[in-house]
Amino acid sequence: MINPRHNNTASSAANLNVHVQGQGFPILCLHGHPGSGSSLSVFTKHLSKRFQTIAPDLRGYGKSRCDGNFNMNDHLTDLEALLDRYQIKKCLILGWSLGGILAMELALRLPERVTGLILVATAARPRGNHPPVSWQDNVYTGVAALLSCIKPDWQWNIETFGKRSLFRYLIQQHTPTAYKYIAKEAVPAYLQTSAFATRALYSAIGAGYNRLVDLEEIQCPALVLAGEGDRHITVDASLETSRYFKDCQSHCYPNTAHLFPWEIPNQVLRDIDRWLEKNRHILR
Repeated sequence: MINPRHNNTASSAANLNVHVQGQGFPILCLHGHPGSGSSLSVFTKHLSKRFQTIAPDLRGYGKSRCDGNFNMNDHLTDLEALLDRYQIKKCLILGWSLGGILAMELALRLPERVTGLILVATAARPRGNHPPVSWQDNVYTGVAALLSCIKPDWQWNIETFGKRSLFRYLIQQHTPTAYKYIAKEAVPAYLQTSAFATRALYSAIGAGYNRLVDLEEIQCPALVLAGEGDRHITVDASLETSRYFKDCQSHCYPNTAHLFPWEIPNQVLRDIDRWLEKNRHILR
């Protein structure tokens, strides 16, 4: 997915749109695909009470527009420039899905600046088992998304359309809380994701990606969180990743899927808080 031998100097950094909250030790928060910095609010609203959270819209996502094709290495160039722009010498990185892959890449690229990793629904050798998508899936998803934007907690919509839509592969707990996040954050992020970003991701996936062995070079502590029913990046792939870190703790959440932070936010945040308390030395 990302070629570590790519000549990054050939690419100019994009001036990313950034959502900054709070004060204290910096936590760089990286979203997935589709996504944006604001779609990480489940983490940033909580963490910004004690830390400074920096959540950029990656190139081609949200308000970080682009006018041409790029590759996945360009995200790393952008993020290193972002750390320089905010004069961040050291930070913790939280990454969800694609954001987790970028987090691992940054830890390999900038070991002196990354003090810890929180990796959510991601893997260094990502594998999925998503079933084929039918036209009915797309229709139900569109209707469920539209109605969720009008009334996120409408149980009739959840039962009639949501559970028949592609949301059934993204969540397993079809609660009003999960649908509120989908309506407020997933739908806008999807609409703001550029064709260039989608093309870059799928081109990279087609080329394959495996950084498992390289993870042994990462010295900082890591926390790996996974949903047992994740069809986009399987729990086996996430837990395999956790075994290659020198210092890693992992949690697998039953009856959840790829968007598990929106299904069980309180439990996920408690586990992150416990890990941060255990690893206070990385926050200075």
